[in-house]
Amino acid sequence: RRVHGASVCILMIFPDVAIAETIDIVDENNNVVRQATRKEMRTHNLLHRSTSVVVTNKDGLIYVQRRARVKDYCPGYLDPAPGGVLQAGEEYADNARREVEEEMGVRDVPLTYITTFLHDDVVRVWTGLFTCGPYDGPLTLQEEEVESVTLMKPEELLELAESGKDKVTSDGLHALRLYLAWKEEQSRK
Repeated sequence: RRVHGASVCILMIFPDVAIAETIDIVDENNNVVRQATRKEMRTHNLLHRSTSVVVTNKDGLIYVQRRARVKDYCPGYLDPAPGGVLQAGEEYADNARREVEEEMGVRDVPLTYITTFLHDDVVRVWTGLFTCGPYDGPLTLQEEEVESVTLMKPEELLELAESGKDKVTSDGLHALRLYLAWKEEQSRK
């Protein structure tokens, strides 16, 4: 089955992957309604919060991650936007900064907030979308999160997803499309 150019991934629960981490569960208006463990959120596909950060280099290419095969969501898939699930009480911007540093070693590069959007497809999540760059420094990959990183033109990744030649996270594609629309809008200002 295909969803918006992405292959539907299987949510997996691994006993050793942050199952006890406490996160905020939110409603359809992004209001916190309670806390739950990450395992409970994944098991019941509960609406929660996450971030996506499109990281670019000086040539406008994006850093595309190959997700580690032990991830609980879309293992082995391509993802155009590093990020992650917010911990209980965590702010979007703090999470975005933490995730790009943890996953890729990108630090001391300003983040620009783009939007917050509801993604209700394979996962149900309110995502804070940011961009970061240009970044042309070294990468330090967190092996339990990221298998590899490739620089790509955004259009190349969209074509790859649409052709079915590789699997791309559906929320990552959603974030990438919103990023490209924002970038187009910024170029007209």
